[in-house]
Amino acid sequence: MDFVIGGLAAVGSGFFTNPLELVKTRMQIQGELSTRGQYVVRYKNFFNAGLVIAKHDGLLALQAGLVPAQWFQFVLNGIRLGLFQTLNDKGFTKNEKGETVLYRTIMLGGVCGSLGAVVGSPLYLVKTHLQTQAAQQISFGHQHNHDGTVDAFRNIYSQQGIKGLFRGTLSAIPRNFVGSTSQLTSFEYCKNWLKKHPLYYNSPLLTTFTASFIGGFIATIFITPFDLISTRLYNQGVDPKGRGLLYKGYLDCVFKIVQSEGVFGLYKGFWAGYLRLGPHTVLSLVFWDQLKWFYQNYSFQAQPKLHFA
Repeated sequence: MDFVIGGLAAVGSGFFTNPLELVKTRMQIQGELSTRGQYVVRYKNFFNAGLVIAKHDGLLALQAGLVPAQWFQFVLNGIRLGLFQTLNDKGFTKNEKGETVLYRTIMLGGVCGSLGAVVGSPLYLVKTHLQTQAAQQISFGHQHNHDGTVDAFRNIYSQQGIKGLFRGTLSAIPRNFVGSTSQLTSFEYCKNWLKKHPLYYNSPLLTTFTASFIGGFIATIFITPFDLISTRLYNQGVDPKGRGLLYKGYLDCVFKIVQSEGVFGLYKGFWAGYLRLGPHTVLSLVFWDQLKWFYQNYSFQAQPKLHFA
C-alpha cells in the first residue's frame, strides 16, 4: 500500500504542476549550445514563457505531456516514496536510539529515486518529447512531432526498438539520485527540527508544508544541473543507428554545455525549476503524509503502521 500511496500523492500534485514542468523544460532547451546573446530569447522569464506558449500553441498546450507525465510520477514516486517508507518503517534510516542517520537517509533516498527513474524512463522520454514540441516561431531544440502519447511510443519503438525507449536512462540516475536524496533528506530533517518549535507542536499539516517548501528549494539547488543535462539528452534527435545528433554521452553533454553556454548554463531555468519543483514538492509530500495518515487511521488494519513522522 505504501507504493500506491506514494504514487497517488505525486499524481495529485502533477495535475497542478505539469504546466510548470512544461515551462521549465522549454526554458532549459532555449538557446541550446548557443552563447548568451547569440540566439533570440523567446522566453524572457517563467511568467512570460507561459504567456508566449499560450499565445502561440494555445492554452491547452500548457498541459502537453500530461498523460505520460502522470504515469511517470506514479511509477517514479510509487517506487521512490513507497520503498523509502517501507525501509524507514523497518528502521533502515535510524540508529538503535531511533534517531535519523544522515548517511543512511541520503543513500536510501537516492537509491529509491534512481530505481524509480529507471523503471519510468520511457514515460519521461515521451513526456519530454511532447513538452518540447512548439510552434515554429517559439521552438528550440529537436522537434519530434509526435501526435500524442501513443503515437510517440509507436514512433520511438518502430525506429529504435526497446533500446530507444530507454535512451537517456543513464542521465536519469544521477538526476534522480541527487534530487530524491536532497528532497527526502532535507524534508526529514526539517520536520524533525520544526517539531521542536512551539508553533509546530500540534500542527502536522503546517509542519509538512514548511518542511516540504524548504526541501523543494534545497532540492532545486542540487538537481538543476543534472535535470538540465537529462532534459537535453532525452530530447536530442538521433541518427538511423540511434546515436545522438548533438551529444555522444553524458560527459560530452556536460563539456559542450559548459563550453558553449558557460558554467552557469548548467543552471539555465533555475527559478523556473524551483517554481515547478517547490509546489510539486510541497503538494507531493503534503499529499503523501495526509494519505498515510488517512490510511493508518481509517483502514481496517488490525495493526496500524507507524507514521513516517
